[in-house]
Amino acid sequence: MFSQLGNLAELMKNAGKLRESVAKATEALGQLQVEGTSGGGAVTAKVNGRLEVVSIRIDPKLVSDGDTELLEDLVTAAVNAGLTKARDTAAQSLASLAGGMPLGFLMGGLDPGSPAGRP
Repeated sequence: MFSQLGNLAELMKNAGKLRESVAKATEALGQLQVEGTSGGGAVTAKVNGRLEVVSIRIDPKLVSDGDTELLEDLVTAAVNAGLTKARDTAAQSLASLAGGMPLGFLMGGLDPGSPAGRP
């Protein structure tokens, strides 16, 4: 019984270090930025590693054409492409911290395959 208490204490000690590492990694993810494009580069969405849209750039020709449905589709596609790239990049950067644990545990919802990543 007492040996199990020692294991529990060691686990708790390592959990604090893991939390600290995850906090630093999460902060770094805010600095990471990727771009998703659509329409041959006519629309660009910049997304950070925390899956926040940082900016959207739209070629002025698309706006002057007046085809709002096309523009909406291209913005949606660019944002989704940016989110996919950001999610993949974030997963790669946090994978080294996982140490055998499910990646969703560390990513707090960035892994769409994890229970934390599902709405």
